[in-house]
Amino acid sequence: MMPSTRISLTRGYPNVRDCAMRIELEKIVKAWGDVRAVNGVSFTAEEGELLVVLGPSGCGKSTILRLVAGLETVTEGVVRIGGRDVTHLPPAGRNVSMVFQSYALFPHLNVAENIVFGLKVRKLQPAERRRRLDRAVELLGLQGLLQRKPAELSGGQRQRVALGRAIVSEAPVCLMDEPLSNLDAKLRHEMRREIRTLQQRLGITMVYVTHDQVEAMTMADKIVLLDAGHIEQFAPPDELYARPATLFSAGFIGTPPMNLLPMDDSDAARWIRSHPINGFARGPLDERVLGVRPEKISLADSGLPADVLGLEYLGADSLIACRVGSREWIVRQSGKIKVAANARIHLTWPAAETHWFEAKTGKRRDR
Repeated sequence: MMPSTRISLTRGYPNVRDCAMRIELEKIVKAWGDVRAVNGVSFTAEEGELLVVLGPSGCGKSTILRLVAGLETVTEGVVRIGGRDVTHLPPAGRNVSMVFQSYALFPHLNVAENIVFGLKVRKLQPAERRRRLDRAVELLGLQGLLQRKPAELSGGQRQRVALGRAIVSEAPVCLMDEPLSNLDAKLRHEMRREIRTLQQRLGITMVYVTHDQVEAMTMADKIVLLDAGHIEQFAPPDELYARPATLFSAGFIGTPPMNLLPMDDSDAARWIRSHPINGFARGPLDERVLGVRPEKISLADSGLPADVLGLEYLGADSLIACRVGSREWIVRQSGKIKVAANARIHLTWPAAETHWFEAKTGKRRDR
């Protein structure tokens, strides 16, 4: 019988909070020829903090992690770990552990050998290697798999082996590159919670890369939101949700993301001008974009007109797709809602839930 996959990462570990290290990136650039995959990125992960680097595929987030680890060379800028300039140090000199999206397991070694490989290279005593191995095996539910080679494991089992290798290092800094991408939904949910609990229990500094905003919002102390190699916003999860700094942030964060409506849409702009929202009824609106979150919108007898395009019932919620002016909006309502396709509905929301952005720059406008 296979061992339970229930994971409990916090049992029996010493507290290494005093060893946690600050990670600082200062104006980091990584270029290949004329292409800048990372373009002037600066941020700090404080000691004992879980910082998530979030963004779409190809935005440079994994490259940033590899620059911190020393697996890529920095074109410009400085990387500091624990106050020490490590920009040009090899990976072995940075005192970090890393979990890769691609597992990076040695195919000729079994599970046990893969987990303790780094400890063996560091010449830890066999008894200490065995102690750490036994703990990781219990925590990750790998009993019965120790003699298997990677080719004999499922994708989820391989990922757990990679996590085990990072755990046994007991390094004060841990870098994770989409470590849950190959796990099933239930185990991903458990692992999000358990990784976060482990990080808080030990007080280690963790930089975690993902394209999944649910992972970012539920795990992070702070989020670095990237697009095309530069930072769109660097803030705690609640601030990214409540006060997106740019149109990109507004359209990326949230499930579904924020509804956006350019004010050069004549029909919508005409309605907005005649119904003051947050004091912006006066003055030109053509160079602004209005935003409102789907879950903040209510159906009403009167309000912004919209035409229903479709309905998705999710059990706890219903998502109404509708057309507002020339844009498609999503309205999220609790429970089961009955609306017919092509029906005319009216939308309203609290004035405080209105967001405004500059159309040209994409930046937030509060006044």
